[in-house]
Amino acid sequence: MATTDDIAKLADALSKTHVGDGELSYKGKGLKMDSEESGYLEGNTLGVEAARAIAKALEKKDQLQVMLLGDMFTGRLRSEIPTALRSLGSALMCAGARLTELDLSDNAFGPDGVKGIDQLLKSPSCHTLRELRLNNCGMGIGGGKILAEALIECHRESSALGAPLKLKVFIAGRNRLENEGACALAKAFKLMGSLEEVHMPQNGINYTGVMALASAMRHNPELRVLNFNDNTFTKRGTLAMAQALKHLRNIQVINFGDCLVRSEGAIALAAVLKEGLPILQVCRSITEAAALVVAQTTAEKSHVEKLDLNGNCLGEEGCDALREAMELKDKGEMLASLSDDEGEPEDDDEDDDDEDDDEDDDEDDDDDNGCNEASDEEGSSEKENGFINEDSPTKPACSVRPDSVTYEET
Repeated sequence: MATTDDIAKLADALSKTHVGDGELSYKGKGLKMDSEESGYLEGNTLGVEAARAIAKALEKKDQLQVMLLGDMFTGRLRSEIPTALRSLGSALMCAGARLTELDLSDNAFGPDGVKGIDQLLKSPSCHTLRELRLNNCGMGIGGGKILAEALIECHRESSALGAPLKLKVFIAGRNRLENEGACALAKAFKLMGSLEEVHMPQNGINYTGVMALASAMRHNPELRVLNFNDNTFTKRGTLAMAQALKHLRNIQVINFGDCLVRSEGAIALAAVLKEGLPILQVCRSITEAAALVVAQTTAEKSHVEKLDLNGNCLGEEGCDALREAMELKDKGEMLASLSDDEGEPEDDDEDDDDEDDDEDDDEDDDDDNGCNEASDEEGSSEKENGFINEDSPTKPACSVRPDSVTYEET
């Protein structure tokens, strides 16, 4: 942890550093000046006073473009973090900096931390933002709503000035956004229409939120990477996402792993591939029938290098049928090992399970845990969430084995 002398030395060094080409680096325990476009403060632990000292030195750094503030507050009280973030944000606004990248990942600051940056996100300093990384911050539903409102306001104000916000990369995995947070962000994504990468794994989102996100993704035609790993699609969410993919002709990487897409969803995704979606590198499916459909479709695609259907419920006969189908297409070497297959599913009718899952989700919606984005894009619950985040957000519990479909570029 930095001492008072360390902070003073840092502030003095920052105030004297020329950032003409934009880079200012302070990483780890010592001061490091690198040249060009970023201010690195990650991997340290800053209290309120340290943040104020650094902020004072940053007030004249109008050339700063990239701020990497990941893992900044280890061991700090949650109550300190918003104040520290507001100090740094105010300095950037005062300096007139124009950020292109802001990374606050691995800071477990919860919704209060988002309140600490919302003024910065709304300001002209973020009108030029291209990458926003908030992975593993424990934002929760409340934080997701605050973030969405800030992005919408940023887009509105920047558009009024003739240069609308064009965010390209959005990363917010492990944040417990759930349906309400996802629906709120979906409105911002739809409005911007400029996204190229979206990463929102492990957020406790079920089909209601997935449908809202799918609707928003259709309005981002340059999307290349879509990662919703470890959420819960079920049939409805997967069908909505498959429809969205028909509009996204630049997709290179899709990760729907551990999303409970179900066999019908896997077949719908395979149909999108068949219609001409750009070739993706790895595929995972569900039961034998769905696996055979996916295998036959991908085997016809010349750019597919590997088909991974391991860890599903094919059974011994299903595995043999799959190998035979690939060999008949002269693509036997494309098929990855099936050593972790979990055998034939216990339930004979998977569609019945889908209906049960959807009914459970409907009950959740009645408790104001969902949103109506798919049927009414302006409607979402206004229920406030009293979320309190632990230092390390954990993976949401799942009582059902999350079969998945994953398309991924190697």
